[in-house]
Amino acid sequence: MSESGTGGNGRGNSPQRGRGVSQRNAQGRERNRGPKRNFTESAPSQRTRRADPARLVAFEVLRAVAAEDAYANLVLPARIRHHGLDKRDAGFATELAYGALRGQGTYDAVLARCVDRPLDQLDPAVLDALRIGAHQLLAMRVPAHAALDQTVGLARAVIGAGPSALINAVLRKVSARTLEEWLELLLSDETDETRISSIRYAHPEWIVRALRQSLVAHGRPVSEINELLEADNAVPVVNLVALPGLGSLDEALEGGATPGELVEGSALSSGGDLGRLASVREGSTRVQDVGSQLVARAMAAVDLDAVGGQPAGKAGEKWLDLCAGPGGKAALLGALARENGATLLANEPAPHRAKLVRQALAAVPHEVWHVRTGDGREVGTEMAESFDRVLVDVPCSGLGALRRRPESRWRRTPKDLADLGPLQRELLKSALDAVRPGGVVAYVTCSPHPAETTAVVTDALRKRDDLELLDAGAALDKVSLPGHLDAGHELTAQLWPHVHRTDAMFLALIHKKP
Repeated sequence: MSESGTGGNGRGNSPQRGRGVSQRNAQGRERNRGPKRNFTESAPSQRTRRADPARLVAFEVLRAVAAEDAYANLVLPARIRHHGLDKRDAGFATELAYGALRGQGTYDAVLARCVDRPLDQLDPAVLDALRIGAHQLLAMRVPAHAALDQTVGLARAVIGAGPSALINAVLRKVSARTLEEWLELLLSDETDETRISSIRYAHPEWIVRALRQSLVAHGRPVSEINELLEADNAVPVVNLVALPGLGSLDEALEGGATPGELVEGSALSSGGDLGRLASVREGSTRVQDVGSQLVARAMAAVDLDAVGGQPAGKAGEKWLDLCAGPGGKAALLGALARENGATLLANEPAPHRAKLVRQALAAVPHEVWHVRTGDGREVGTEMAESFDRVLVDVPCSGLGALRRRPESRWRRTPKDLADLGPLQRELLKSALDAVRPGGVVAYVTCSPHPAETTAVVTDALRKRDDLELLDAGAALDKVSLPGHLDAGHELTAQLWPHVHRTDAMFLALIHKKP
């Protein structure tokens, strides 16, 4: 989705130029004119020498991500508030920042054809400005002259006159072709399908290979890979959940949200600042991907009586969220526990994240829940066979949530999969030790990769004879509004962005035999 505005800041579709948007290089000359694209030729004194606030926000986000290892979704709202952007400009800044981050691989391939040196020899700030310019030119409804003028103006204001000359010259070369024309040029001699998908859909090659493996491992055709990659690049709709028995979606629906189609008590946000909703500020309505809602509800709805345990929702049940931070699933589970007469222990090892869990649970009556700050791997020993239901949403690569974390695809490496494997296995073992005979463990990841999903579960089942898999696909169907999600495969379940419009959440339900 692209945002556009109007006026001299270049966020409109009008061919007319606003005041002060013409650009030049440091010497006042066009170093590379390229084909005529309605660029301006105002005198140097008339050319932009300030940073448009919306573009400045996007630039600051990219700099924080690159230089400080920051998360875009945390930095962006703060920068929008700092610069006082209105809703329209905030939307433009969001699309520009997230789009430039998502498309980095493709834009870098284009820029490499337009720069006379390797990109890693450019000043990082210059490279981020070029990426912002490339996204405007190739993927947004921004007139070419405005994208050039305003991006070079940004560079002149915050980087310097010298670098702005380079940026001006490079972006003029970028503007000579459309994105599709650039892709045709970049891929004209390429025969490797993984490489082609990597450049066209802006994913590292190793992630393309990993997602191809993931599709096959979970019973889907590998031919869906480009649909999956494309879904990763789509702007995700913000999902809301009203905590059962505590929250209401009425305020959100009156504000333009639409009812969710996959799970009850959910809605699709109409956009804008959700903090304006009193129910969101109070915590009884929360932002949460519908995939996360589904897996939490599936665990809570397992009929333990039907698998040799005790009736579902029997008063006195004890539930555990073993990896609770930052608290989204814990809040939903806490509300569900309250409705069923159960209690919830939410465990989180990091104190600052444990504080976030308490904040998330604040809307749920305090007698229902308790937060433990400690290593989840120790819970199985310290509290053996104490819980009826355990959710273990393990730390993972996040390959299933790339659409929500635009920078993560460029940060992750194959080594992450190997490094996380032992921790995932230790946490699952702890969860299995903590659940009572007759109880159920929900093993969850926001990654579809078999190394983090089926391989971990298979290893756990292989080591003991008191475990069995329940049908996770059927469990998801049971709590979904459609009643048939087609997510199950060999008793585990995998949701997909390109199929279900959710994050790629994996679910395995492991029953400990009585």
